Amino acid sequence: MSVYESIMQGLNEAVEYEKGNVKARTATISVAPIPDIDSDEVKSIRNSLNMTQVIFAAVMGVSVKTVEAWESGTNTPSGTARRMLYMLKTDPTIPEKFNLYCR
Repeated sequence: MSVYESIMQGLNEAVEYEKGNVKARTATISVAPIPDIDSDEVKSIRNSLNMTQVIFAAVMGVSVKTVEAWESGTNTPSGTARRMLYMLKTDPTIPEKFNLYCR
């Protein structure tokens, strides 16, 4: 099937759906809220991974100063960083699974 034919098929299916002639598949999902993570917890997560602040910063994709600020309570992790921290807390093997660092 060519790209044109595929697009036309999709458009025709959309028209038929709008007319009520076909049913669409649906899925309902929910996303867990991003948990709050305080300075002590950031440090606890890093220590549980046996990482220095330098290595932890590299794995998180932030600067060492950012990790220092998180751990001192000067700054708090953003939503994306909090999600990653929660994931690391829940599954400490993530860095190894995704080859985020080498020993």
